[in-house]
Amino acid sequence: MGARKEKGICGICSAGCWVVAEFDAGGRISRLAPDKSSPMGITCKLAEHVSDIIYSPDRLLYPMRRKGPKGTLDFERITWDEAYDEIVTHLNSQKEKYGPEAAAIYTGVGTFELAQCDVFQPKGVHVSSASSVLFPYGSPNTMGVGALCYVSYGMIAPHSTMGCMLTDLFNDIDNSELIVVWGTNPATDLPPVEMTRILEARARGADVVVIDPRRTETVKLADAQWVPIRPGTDGALALGICNVIIEEELYDDEFVRDWTHGFEDFSRYVQHFGPEVVEGITGVPKDTVVSLARRLAEAKGASQLMYTGLEYSSSGVQAIRASLVLWALAGHLDTPGGRCFSMPGSSFPVNRDGHIKNPDTGPRLGKDKFPAYIKYRDEAHASALPKSVLEGDPYKIRSLIIEGASLITSWPEPELWSRTLGALEHLVCIDRQMTRDALYADILLPASTYFEVDSYMVYGPIFKVRKKMIEPEGESRGDMQIMAELARRLGYGHLYPQGSQELYRHALKGSGFTYDDLMDSGGMLSLETEIMQYKKWEKGLLRKDGKPGFDTPSGKFEIASSVLEEFGYDPLPVYTEPEEGLLGSPELSGRYPLVLTTGSRSRWSFHTQYVGNRAMQKARPGPVVTMNAEDASQRKIAHGDMVSISTQRGQVVMRARVTEDITRGTVDANHASGGVLGPKAWTETNINSLTDMNQCDPISGFPIYKSLLCEIAKVEDAPQAGVDNNEGELDVRVDKQVATLKREVYLD
Repeated sequence: MGARKEKGICGICSAGCWVVAEFDAGGRISRLAPDKSSPMGITCKLAEHVSDIIYSPDRLLYPMRRKGPKGTLDFERITWDEAYDEIVTHLNSQKEKYGPEAAAIYTGVGTFELAQCDVFQPKGVHVSSASSVLFPYGSPNTMGVGALCYVSYGMIAPHSTMGCMLTDLFNDIDNSELIVVWGTNPATDLPPVEMTRILEARARGADVVVIDPRRTETVKLADAQWVPIRPGTDGALALGICNVIIEEELYDDEFVRDWTHGFEDFSRYVQHFGPEVVEGITGVPKDTVVSLARRLAEAKGASQLMYTGLEYSSSGVQAIRASLVLWALAGHLDTPGGRCFSMPGSSFPVNRDGHIKNPDTGPRLGKDKFPAYIKYRDEAHASALPKSVLEGDPYKIRSLIIEGASLITSWPEPELWSRTLGALEHLVCIDRQMTRDALYADILLPASTYFEVDSYMVYGPIFKVRKKMIEPEGESRGDMQIMAELARRLGYGHLYPQGSQELYRHALKGSGFTYDDLMDSGGMLSLETEIMQYKKWEKGLLRKDGKPGFDTPSGKFEIASSVLEEFGYDPLPVYTEPEEGLLGSPELSGRYPLVLTTGSRSRWSFHTQYVGNRAMQKARPGPVVTMNAEDASQRKIAHGDMVSISTQRGQVVMRARVTEDITRGTVDANHASGGVLGPKAWTETNINSLTDMNQCDPISGFPIYKSLLCEIAKVEDAPQAGVDNNEGELDVRVDKQVATLKREVYLD
């Protein structure tokens, strides 16, 4: 008799890949394979080590209370009742003494499970992973990883320009003649769905251009044109391409005349970004700037794939806006093969009734400094937490709940965050494994993996049950169950679903489907969708009032943004040279001549999650910094040498990966180091020691992780070790036949 198999949704992260799980004789998941019945049937490198992840000896299995001093791992096991009693007693006591605003919650990637986000997001927010659980308690200070990623690209930039969010957009790659990948690497996406589509498009003849300081896996797999660029200067390149399009009158004249706001001012501004000037700023040859402009203008459909590569610079929001303006001028906004708006009613309408409004009791942390961010997220900005805790500015946060996150390994200046967490009167950490933050926790609560909970996923018009595949390990509980129970014990549990059946009924309310429909369908529902229409602004499909135009204050595509102008920012998508950059700080660049980018992923972990698993320890005994062969030669650094990376803020040691696959003058270092699990090389190094809380995008507040200055030197007498020179290559297999390719798409 063979091993038992069961179809389900992968529970390693929140992507929602469809898998077939194989179980051993003891009922434990031993292996995952793609469910080939679905385009979402994909597995990644982490899925190959699913048993190491679920049944890791490092799993938190029981509630624990601090026994020894903060900064140590001295805890004792307690019951869930004891844990909740302490948390609730402390919160109620603190509320009486200092007011509810003295309590806060921070949520991270570990809480991205869709149902949790849907149920707990603040009222009136388009999309959020922040938790409203303390709103009825009276605290306005929910905050989270939104202050570190996505919001610039996914919310502020598109909405302030054309009145929509990233979730309202898609790339019509299937009809694209040209695909531009800018500051992202689809080959490392989890799951790599877009990479599969790019390969399919490439096989039928589409051209691919990758703008990135690194020759990424996407460049190699798609046989793409690589356009190396100096980190932090993407906005200047976008403006330079716009300059050529305007100068040569290659833009969509009708669109500009009838549907844009601010074009005249913009056309005057981009005159400062001629091809020669842009070459001096970005390192992109002037001829390439001109050819990119002409190719974009002439292409029959151009898609734009972009993400965090542009968010982490001095002009992150404005650089993204400049790229959106470029696509509109070139005639690829909501046209076949372009950057398109989704059809209204094409996404399953998950219920939003019952969301709770931020009580706004007292000043929200960060509201005075980053008002645009607050507008879009209706939450506090986490960058303001250290000053609040350590200096009482604008008031003192005294207790904090951290759910599915690790602030010390995510934010700049980890020493500052260690002091911040250590100074709290009470800290609760909720996670699947021990984190660096947990060293300062008073209470630890064990969260289940997504394999161990009942929930749901939405894929466009499809609603699908995420069925629990195994019972929770130890006494772990699902994040949503933990939060709903906390709400109940604080006296307002009725505001949140308290069980899976209640969750499904809540989610389906108003959708036209019932819980019985869901059960009768086998756990999957689907909407009928309308045929795609393009140029929706002409047809009244973008505005709530049904009138033609964009859902912006002017009703037009706002090259000059009314929203940003209202908050005191420049309404045009202006370029700001990195303050700490080769041109912005010539004296500093003499001592630190290399541009440091961080955030490079390892295929063996998901940020800091799973860094301690056995496969990771074997394959990646330590973090790696990638540098150009010529830069390395000048410093007498060989492939595999230990090197010190130093900025004006500090120094860390990593292993060097020497290659031609990165532009000269740029180095790229792994992030996700500095936790408490895994090899010493990971736990004793935190790349964020080299970054700075004061260096940030003035609009979003996002830290500058990708355009700071550094120097690298060989560590003498350190043992040399082999480093896989294909470390950047994706080790994800896509089990999907691409008809026009001669082989299956294996991204190995």
